[in-house]
Amino acid sequence: MTGAQSSQPASSRKLAPSVAALFAIAILSVRAPAQAATAPPFDVASIHVNNTATDGHHHIVSNPAESHFRTINLSLRDLIQFAYGVPGSQILGAPPWLDSIMFDIDAKSDPAVDAELRTLPSEDARHEKQLMVQALLADRFQLRVHSETRQLPVYSLVVMKNGPSFKPSKVDGTTIDTGRSRMHIAGSDDTIGILARQLAQVLGRPVLNQTGLTGRYDLTLRWTPDDALASSSSDLPPDIFTAIKEQLGLRLESAKGPVAVLVIDSVQKPSQN
Repeated sequence: MTGAQSSQPASSRKLAPSVAALFAIAILSVRAPAQAATAPPFDVASIHVNNTATDGHHHIVSNPAESHFRTINLSLRDLIQFAYGVPGSQILGAPPWLDSIMFDIDAKSDPAVDAELRTLPSEDARHEKQLMVQALLADRFQLRVHSETRQLPVYSLVVMKNGPSFKPSKVDGTTIDTGRSRMHIAGSDDTIGILARQLAQVLGRPVLNQTGLTGRYDLTLRWTPDDALASSSSDLPPDIFTAIKEQLGLRLESAKGPVAVLVIDSVQKPSQN
């Protein structure tokens, strides 16, 4: 999925197959659904099922300093993930079509909302934008959710003995470029937190950032998926667990712990307009 949420207008990434988006909330923290009621509404929002995408990419275009919000070929699961800042693996109770139907959305607000967002610190503006999308989902998709904490299998992301093997970054905004077997993340004030959330998407299990690393980094990860390892040549990257060790100087450890999940109580397909 490709989305853009940064201090610059539209970066791009692949979430499988392409996205650029910044989720500003820690993996164990889910925004309280009731907060959506405090967000300013979108004045106009068009929603259409996407039946024409040819590049296979999924895009979010969202600048936190502007109320304009667009998606191209995006599933409802990815919309919920953006709005609540929770990895898709921690969204439970979903109907089958949550991942199979793709939506194009174009939503805008009054210029006064843009002016308000520009006065906020970037983190507060991102949160406000998320609340606006929460309210849109509640209105147009009749989405009702609640948060719970459950004991689930997790991975702990830790630093290896010799330390990390990536460098600090001075990049403004956030770049996330991910595909089926690659990942590049640069910028943000919480690069490793983003890495943990992206690994959770790939592995289908929450990944807890226990590295103690904060700040901006530039890191690249390449691996060979399990289903391609048997027939792969020695020239290809290793499996993802080995790649994390060799390329990042980090390690994943299996564990079990309390995980905040978002449970879908009810949701409907929206009427198109």
